[in-house]
Amino acid sequence: MNASELHKNQSAVITSVKEGFYTQKLMEMGCVPGTSISLEHTAPSGDPIALNIDGYVLGLRKEEAEYLHIELSAHFE
Repeated sequence: MNASELHKNQSAVITSVKEGFYTQKLMEMGCVPGTSISLEHTAPSGDPIALNIDGYVLGLRKEEAEYLHIELSAHFE
C-alpha cells in the first residue's frame, strides 16, 4: 500500500521509499522508513493531500505520495 491510498485519519508507518524522481526530496522532508504518517486533509478534487508526518503537516501531490510505501497501524485496520 502507498500513502496516496490512505483514508482520512488512518494511521500508518512508512516501510520504504520507492526509488525515483521524488525519493531524495521526500527523505529530506522526513519521510523515512519507521516514521508515523496519517492523512489529515484531502483537497476537494482529491489532489493534493495533507499528511501528518511524525507531528508536522506536509502537503503532497498523490504522485509524490505514491513513493511512500506504508503499513497500516494495527489499531486502525
